Amino acid sequence: MNAIARSADAEISGGANIRSSGRRLNGSVVQKIGRDIVSGYYPPGSILYGEVVFAQELDVSRSAYRESLRVLSAKGLIESRPKAGTRVLPRECWNVLDPDVLEWAFTGKPDFGFIRDIFELRGLIEPAAAGLAAQRRSREDVQALRRSIDAMRGHTLASEPGRHADRDFHQTILKATGNGALMVLTASVGAAVRWTTQFKQQARTLPRNAIPEHVEVCEAIAARDSRRASESMNRLIEQALEDTRNAVEAL
Repeated sequence: MNAIARSADAEISGGANIRSSGRRLNGSVVQKIGRDIVSGYYPPGSILYGEVVFAQELDVSRSAYRESLRVLSAKGLIESRPKAGTRVLPRECWNVLDPDVLEWAFTGKPDFGFIRDIFELRGLIEPAAAGLAAQRRSREDVQALRRSIDAMRGHTLASEPGRHADRDFHQTILKATGNGALMVLTASVGAAVRWTTQFKQQARTLPRNAIPEHVEVCEAIAARDSRRASESMNRLIEQALEDTRNAVEAL
């Protein structure tokens, strides 16, 4: 489908329900359109026609609607050109590690191809980061990892505090590398961990206890064993991907 020109009723459902004001309102519009794009409602190549119709149906000003498009453009989801309109870009242009894009990917039934891409990217980044963290970690880093594990055990990954602890575990490893370029990815990796774990829990009871795998990574880093840290992190990610695959198939 190269273009979508829907009626006002079909184009955006429930627009009046997101009435708000200022930045919060703009954020609601960004969320609505962003989710529709990532879910495939507006597939790559689609043209988002009708600024006036969109703005009216969403009950926002045209300037607020245009600002929302600018936010989505910065995330790589769309491209706006004079006279050509606003086009949904191919997935390879999306900033797939943007925390918002990751959240939208797990709304409804996620596309497994997208999930696989995320895990493959994590598989390139996090094992190497774990190996580097094993070389450079401080005592405080190890203590932070162990606190995260204790919190995961105490709350379980079925709870929001447990998932926050899981996110903190992975972010601490990136920070422990001391590499500025890797540390920039902490929010993105943390969001990927959070949304995949939350999705697996929503879809079904978590099939296994993943905490021992986290312990393996932590102890390898504590022992300054780079090779074992990398291998342990790689296994953790591979098994998490398999759990997510099973969760998607169960829907």
